[in-house]
Amino acid sequence: MDLTIKDVAELLNVSETTVRRWINAGVIPAYRLNHRFRFSRTEIESWLLSCKMNKTPVLTEKVNINAEKAKNIIGRQIGMQAYSLYRAINKGNVLINVEGDSKEDIIKQSVKIIAEDLNSDKDVMTELLMDREALMPTALNHGIGIPHTRDIIFLENAFDVIYVVYPKIPIDYGALDGKPVHTMFFLFACEDKRHLHLLAKLAHLTKDQDHIDFFKTRPSKQKLMQFVKKWEAKLNIPVYHPAGK
Repeated sequence: MDLTIKDVAELLNVSETTVRRWINAGVIPAYRLNHRFRFSRTEIESWLLSCKMNKTPVLTEKVNINAEKAKNIIGRQIGMQAYSLYRAINKGNVLINVEGDSKEDIIKQSVKIIAEDLNSDKDVMTELLMDREALMPTALNHGIGIPHTRDIIFLENAFDVIYVVYPKIPIDYGALDGKPVHTMFFLFACEDKRHLHLLAKLAHLTKDQDHIDFFKTRPSKQKLMQFVKKWEAKLNIPVYHPAGK
């Protein structure tokens, strides 16, 4: 699907001005159609996974606004995007010490549990996940993997789901930094925009070394949800200072 500047700004929680600045700097993949910029979901997804956004203030942009405007921004975020990561993990689960000697083994073993929970076909789900890995490894740096599919998997209920999987032994994943993966976020979203929004949040969440160290402790679902909820709460409040100062 084609995304507009407004779509990308909302998904990454930055201003449209910032997106235009990225376009002018050649930071973000975009193309022009009938004098308007459009973005490909696949290209934006690859941009997020390749960590090309690391030098940009994604999701933490400082804005020059007054307190009243800040409240309005927060109000607009109390919809699909607010605590979306927390809700998706709540709908899913945390799987610890999943055994396997390869990425394919871990995906297959995890999907056996995930497919049963979600009342989905495990063979179809596994095939879709592996097809995506064949296109490009879904690993970020620092030992984080985000298995997902190019196609939306339609679940019985319209909600986004994330299963967090800790392999028993870190596995080779084809990550850009060459490090084995110790934490995997299996992402299943109901629509393209929500998929990219959650992917952007996961990419941002896993940039912090303190967060990586926390994931290495293999926290339970309850501890992980508390951690994510606290982190997302900070994202819902824009950093601002009074206009003109």
